This record gives sequence, structure tokens and C-alpha cells, in this order.
Amino acid sequence: MKTVLPDRQQSLVQWVSQATGINTFGVKVRLRGNDLHILCEGTECPQRWRTLSDLLQALQQTNLDILTSNEQPSIYQVFVYGRRKGEQRPKWCHRVYLNQIDKHLEQVEQALLADSEKSKQSGGALIVSNESLARQGNPEAIARYLSETLSTLGVSVQAKIKPYQPKNSQPEENRLWIFCQSSYSPDASLLAEPIAQKLRYLKLSGYQDAVIVSQVSGETAPDWLLRVDLTPPEVMLKEWARWGDVQAIARLLTEVLSGLKVGVQVSLKESTLHIFCIPAFDPLGTAPIPDKEVCLEAILPQLEAIAPQGILAATVYGQKAGDKEPTWIDWLALPAAKYPAFATSPLDLANTGDEPAIIFLLERLLNPDLDWRLLTGGIRILLLNKHDLLHIMCDAPVCPGRQQVASKITQFIRHLKIPGIMGVRVYGRRAGNKEPFWHYGVDLEHRQRLVPEATPEFAATSKYVNDLVTSETSEPILRPDLTTEEVQSFVTEVARDWMATASATAKKFLLKSQLFTETHQSAEHNFDDQGLKIALVWGTLGLLLTLQTDWVLGRMIARNTPSSPKVASVSLPSSSEHKASLTSGKNQSEKTTFFTSTSKTKSPPNQSSVFNASEFTQNDDTPTKNLAAAPLKEKATATAILLAARSQMPSFNVRQLDEQLALYKQRLARTGSPPDVLIIGSSRALRGVDPAALSKALATQGYPNIDVFNFGINGATAQVVDFVIRHVLEPSELPKIIICADGARAFNGGREDITFKSIAASAGYKQAFQKTPTTANSNDSTENTIDSAEKKTNEEKPELSTYEAVNQSLNQALASASASYQNRDQIKSLLQKQLLIFGRNQTVASQKQLTDGTSDESTSQQAVDFDGFLPLSIRFNPARYYQKHSRVPGNYDNDYKSFQVEGQQDAAFQEVLQFAQSQKISLVFVNMPLTADYLDPVRRQYEQEFQQYMLRLATNPNFIYRDLSQQWPKANDYFSDPSHLNRFGAYEVSKKLANDPMIPWPVK
Repeated sequence: MKTVLPDRQQSLVQWVSQATGINTFGVKVRLRGNDLHILCEGTECPQRWRTLSDLLQALQQTNLDILTSNEQPSIYQVFVYGRRKGEQRPKWCHRVYLNQIDKHLEQVEQALLADSEKSKQSGGALIVSNESLARQGNPEAIARYLSETLSTLGVSVQAKIKPYQPKNSQPEENRLWIFCQSSYSPDASLLAEPIAQKLRYLKLSGYQDAVIVSQVSGETAPDWLLRVDLTPPEVMLKEWARWGDVQAIARLLTEVLSGLKVGVQVSLKESTLHIFCIPAFDPLGTAPIPDKEVCLEAILPQLEAIAPQGILAATVYGQKAGDKEPTWIDWLALPAAKYPAFATSPLDLANTGDEPAIIFLLERLLNPDLDWRLLTGGIRILLLNKHDLLHIMCDAPVCPGRQQVASKITQFIRHLKIPGIMGVRVYGRRAGNKEPFWHYGVDLEHRQRLVPEATPEFAATSKYVNDLVTSETSEPILRPDLTTEEVQSFVTEVARDWMATASATAKKFLLKSQLFTETHQSAEHNFDDQGLKIALVWGTLGLLLTLQTDWVLGRMIARNTPSSPKVASVSLPSSSEHKASLTSGKNQSEKTTFFTSTSKTKSPPNQSSVFNASEFTQNDDTPTKNLAAAPLKEKATATAILLAARSQMPSFNVRQLDEQLALYKQRLARTGSPPDVLIIGSSRALRGVDPAALSKALATQGYPNIDVFNFGINGATAQVVDFVIRHVLEPSELPKIIICADGARAFNGGREDITFKSIAASAGYKQAFQKTPTTANSNDSTENTIDSAEKKTNEEKPELSTYEAVNQSLNQALASASASYQNRDQIKSLLQKQLLIFGRNQTVASQKQLTDGTSDESTSQQAVDFDGFLPLSIRFNPARYYQKHSRVPGNYDNDYKSFQVEGQQDAAFQEVLQFAQSQKISLVFVNMPLTADYLDPVRRQYEQEFQQYMLRLATNPNFIYRDLSQQWPKANDYFSDPSHLNRFGAYEVSKKLANDPMIPWPVK
């Protein structure tokens, strides 16, 4: 079948055929973006250099734009292919830059000469890449440079420079415009980051930003806009270094000292910057120690120019990489020591509401990867403080995900406790857009809100407050002649008219019922026969309605009342308890309401009592006894996230390990010494031993002021514990006693250790001995407790008059005939309960509409406190738990897969034992409690094997083994799920450990 080519392709095919002498049936062309692809084929593959020579000579004399239609964008480069007919892949391919044809010709001529001499050596002139030309700022070269990437996607590129006059009397600047055109609408997220990376990689000077406009061929309006921040990376580094960011300061000092072949390691401890100067490259250990005078002359001017916020002094060391002691040391006073304005830390400034400090801390929190921020521009923050709300806009080349940033921001702002701020509103958009793609809100305090809150307008750039990317693409303004006062006046008039209309309608309805009359009507007109008949009809209807209501309420009470006492034998409260709960229902409901209201979970109707904020099952509705537990402490999630983000130590690929380590380092910096007791293990340790309860119980045993920290990590095994104790923490950072709280599954050497594999693949694992301690100031606050007391009133019986006696006798007579009068207290409680449920659902619905999602707030409930402990108040209820979770028997549990205690986990724990003995650290292993539901026959057998293994290890010195696995198998109130304790169980375990006389608790 003959294929009819478009006119432009026919002309191109004929031109190529005439230039190369190849038959038109052997030439195929394709236009894609700014690229022209030419395929030459024949019975024998066309010769590469001869074909290129003919084609390049023709290109010298021809303007390809004449051979294409007016709608086709300019052609920047030509790809020429050669193959034999019938083959699928070309034998050779050559790219030709149309702006360097002369150099291509020279290269081809030398290749032809080499072929004639039977030489395989290739020669040619040096062809300058489009990247080198684009760095000079030429718009055509920038377009060619971008088309190398975008043409493969069928996107053509044009670049222009337009002058731009800011609206705030700033000097005129140039703005780079990149126009992308394609036959389809490419997704902005597909092109945003590649374009941003390539433009920022050029390090263009003279441009504040660039605007990318994507448009479909044939359309008049652009499809989408994108703004790329062209601020040079050096400027970004200096901006963050000015705020005291350790990584930014380290980068700047490294650039300065790299010419001197000196490497730099920087850490921050309290308000002193520690700078270690080492040889940049010293594989054999023979390089000399960096010269003190040379290093100081290079470092001091940089630090004085930066003037880092909140850093008062710097200590500079000179040493080799492996040396423990520096060869020389010097101290430098920084500008913050002389000028009080520089002495306040960014966190303290943010607590006072300083917007630049808040912006820096938020950008640092959302951009933990400094390289990625320098490469793409990262996530920018715009702030707007309006009334009692703090509006925060997050924009980036690709719109930040709400799940990615919203919860981090709200937790951080909640931790700051900025005066006058009662709520946070977070927005996300693509850089360059005016309207946000999503929004999220949290009220820090209760606010009265009568009308929905409008989204405020944020500038498209942070430099120009009233600037938008382009006025041509802005949405049209409806009724620009209306001012705010006119709109408010219009709303007031409409509301007044609506009230008048509603009043007139209600009045008309009441008059039609003939139960009401107007005040100006005469009294004689009211007492007529028709009025008496109407009164009789309405009275009859009222009586029927009363009887019907009484019958319905009686049926409701009968249905809710247990019909037989036989049900009491099935694990329900005893009759005495049930009776007590009815008589003291108010007190029980208040306690239940308190624990329910403190949860931030927003559950749908009919599911509010199944899951709590931690997504664990809650207690059922049956009354439960009060259990002892330590008071809840302040959550440390926001502080841990910020400390981990600012830490110089690379990540371990396990977020909880990064955050627990950051909290531990903060504790060391604050106290100046390690804690007395360290609890470590998996989630069973994280939730199962309460440091506050343990410290308090030890104080009653004669061990006052014992400092305890919980270093539990979800999924931790013996290998993870060994790595943390021996490699992550320094010997000087270890306590006098370590409690390892876990069980058999942490020692299973037959299963895959996923947590340790993630750690082993991290950069932090490789640089475990190059840790940089970080400190941060945090304001400790205590948990506010709510005390509720039931008010009791004594009523005296008044004397009854004759009328009152008759009234009482009539009431008693009607009560004996009523189906619901005897149970009026139960009806009252039932109605109150339904109204409370309805009000709670309405509140949950309004909060859900405001925040547009609940997952971010629910995750904040699973947060450790500043002691590293995760307190959970959920009580394990098997009936409800297994409605939502599968019951997994032990032979199908992956934690016990191929169970064996010998192997890599055993070897790791043996290392821990030897290390503890060498450091004279007492090591206590606690086999944590389990429920009877969890200990099926298979798991019970594995537990017995583990018991024998631990008893063999118990002969080691400085090692104590305590078995609590079957301490409370039936006490479900102490557990949050079948194998994890809640804070009530943690309290009991802590007391039991404190009362153990064999554990050598430290004495202060």
C-alpha cells in the first residue's frame, strides 16, 4: 500500500534524495520537537562518511525552515541514520548541530581521509557542546541545550529574554522565558524537575528566575506554567549558612580550603562551631597535617562574612583523619559574640514569631537533602500572618504532596507555640501558580468561626510581593469595580432581606394554624365556635402524639434492656458492677468521654469506637477498671524531626533510628553526661518500659534521680542493638546499665533481618565513626491534667399543698398507665448519649472538611516523648481486635520463619556481651510479656528454645536474664495488641524491674 506523506515531508525527502543520491524510496524523515531524523537505507548500507559529506554540503546551502511549514518550530539538530533494507536497527547514527556545520564538515573530511589510508584513527575538529554555549546566556543556545532532553519526548523548545520591571521600584531585570510546544499535553510533573535541574546546572548569571510555558500545538492559551528559581547555589548556601546551618557552612569552607588540599569536618555543639582540618586525600597516611596559619587565614574571613546566627565561637582543630588528639587547636570569636542581634538562635527567634527564622527552619525541615535543594531549588516557603492564623505556602517545581509536608509543618508550628497564633493553614502548589493545589488546616486552640475562611493570595515569587508570573495568563477578575466595603454592604443587605422574609413566612404559618392571632385583633373575634373546634382538633392530635411517643419510647427501652440474666455468664461485668455502672453512669461517662475526647482521630459514623488515633483497637463500651500509669509527657516528634534533619550524621535509612539518636544526642548535650539506664530493643521495648515510671519506682527503692532513656526502635533485632551500642554510640555516651527488652523473634537467625539490611545499605552505616553531635534547645512542658468532680446537691422535701397533692396523685395514675415513665432516667441517659454522638460526629465532620484528611493527625498520636518512650493507652480486646486483624498462627508468622537462635543474631549478641564486659557495663535482658492469645503451641515451643538459650548465656559475668513472657497472659488490659504492652503494662513492668534486688542499679 502506498503511503501519502505530508507536503513538508515530501519536500524534505526529495531534498535528501537529491543531496545524497539515494532513491526517495530509501529515505525516511521524521520531525520530533526541534530535531529532524533522517533514515537512509538501501540494498547495501549507505557509507557513513560519504553520505554525511553530501548531506552537510547540502545543509550549508539550504535553510531547512523553508522546507517545513510555518507551524513547525525551528530545527536545531539533525540525526542521520544508515541501515540495510530489511534490518530493524541502523548500523550507524550521527548527530549534526546546525550551528556548527563547518566543524562537522572538517571532521567528516578527516574521517574520509583516514578511510582512504585504511586507518581506524578518527580525527576532527573540536565541536563545542550546546551546554558550553548555553552557559554564556545565549537564549538560542539554551533552547538547543534543553531540546537535547525534551525532543525525545516530542517537545520543541524556544527561548526568549524579556525585560521585567518589578512593581516595587526595583531596577529592571531580565527574565528567561522557555516556550515548550508539543502535539499533546505533557504532565507538568514529568518535565518540571528535568528542566529545573538542567537550567540550574548552567549557573546562569543575570536572571532571577525562568518561566516555563507549555502549550499544545494549535492552542492559543498555555497549558501550564512553571517558575524555576535561578538563584545560584552559592547564594543559597550563604543564605542557610547565615542562619547557622552546619551543612551549608561545611560546604562553603570545603570550597575555600579545597585549593589548599585540606578537608573539613564541621559539627555544632551548643553555641560553638567545631571545625576539623584534615588532609583532603591521604590514603597512605603520609600527608602532612594542614598548616595552622594557612587554615585560620582562610576560615576566619569566611566565618566573619557569614556571621552565623546563634553561633558565638568556633574551635578549629588540625589533625589527621585517624588521630584521636588534634595536633593544634585555636579558638575564634564570631560576630554573634559582639552583636546581640546575632546571638539568638533561629529556634528562639521562631518562638517569638520571627518570620525569616520560621521560613528557614521550615525550609530546612522540608529539604533534608541539601544536594537536591541546590539541584532543583527545593521546596520554598511563603508565610502570611493574618489575624490569629499562620498561612504557610509550600511550592516547588513539582507540587509537594500533602502527606509529605502538612503533618511535619503543623507539628513543628505546634511545638513553637508562637504567641497570638491559634491555627495553621498549609497550602501546596507548583512553583509559578497563584492558586494552591491543596490545603490543610489545624486549630491549635479553639476558635470561633462563623463563615468559611478564604484562601489568601500568595505572591508567585518571594521577592516581589504583588508579582504574578504573567498578567496574560492570570485568571480574569470578576467585577473589578467592587471594593471590599461594597461587597460587605451587599452581604449585609441580603442578610437583612433574608431575615425579614423568614420572619414574614413564619408569622404567616403560625396565623394559619389558628393557634396564634395578631395583637391588634379584638378579643371577641378569638372566641368563636370555629376556634373551639380547632382547639379540640389540635388537642386530640396532641394527645395522640403523646401516646404514640410514650409507646415508642417504651419499646426502645425494652429493646435496650437485657431480657435474660443468662448473658452475664459470658465474660461480662457482674450484676453488682452493672448496677453500680447504672447508678454512677455519669462518672463513668465522664471518664470515657475524657479519654475519647483527647484522641484526635476523626472516625466515620458508627466506627468511632473501633480504632483510635494510633490505629489500634480501643476499649469496648463495657466499663473497665482504672489502671495505674505514669503521667503522659510532652511529645517530642517535631523536635526529633528537626534535630534529625539538621544532624551532620547521614541517615541510617530507618527514620525512627535517626530520630531516637537525635533525641539521645540532645539529652547528652543538655545533661552533659549519658543517662544512668538505657533501654534498647524493638517495639516491645519502645512501648514496654516507661522511663518515668522506672525512675520514680527506683526513687522509692532508695535510688533517687536515676536518669533513664528508652532507645527502642521498631523492628530492631540483636544485630541492630549491637550496631547501636558498639558503633553508633561512643563509649563515653553509654550508661552504666543497659536493659535489652525484647523476645525470641529478635534472635531468630533464620528469617530475613529487614531492619538491619536497610541500615547496612545507608550512608550512616558507612560513616558510623564520623558522627557529628547536634544540639537543639527545647522547652520542656508538662502535660496538663484534667480533674473532673461530680457536683452533688441535696434537695429537701417541701410541704405539699392540696393542689400539689391532687397533681401528684394524677401524675402517679398516669405513670402507672405509661410504658416509659418508670424508665425515664434510662430514656434521659439514652437521649443524652445520642445527642453526644451526634455532636461528636458533627465536630469530626467539620474538622475533616477543614483539614481535608485525617491521616496526618492520626500519625502524630504515635509519637515518642522526650524520654524516647511511646505511651499507648489502647487496651487489647480480642473480640474487637480480630474483627479488624487476621489471627496469624505461629507456623505462618514470618517473625518465626525457619526459627533458630544460632546464627547472625547470636553472633551479634555475643559481641554485645563481650563489649559490655570490657566496658564494665551491666547488661540485663528482659523477655517481655505476651498474651495467651499470642502464645499458641508453635510459638510456645520456640519460646522454650529461647529460654534454654538465654539460661546458657546467663552464666556470663555482668549479664542478668529476667523472664516475664508469661507474667500476665490473661491481663489484656496491660496490652495494646497480642504481643505489645500499653502504657499501663509498661508501668507494671517498670515497677517489677525496680523491685528486682539482683539488678545492680547505679547509686548517685
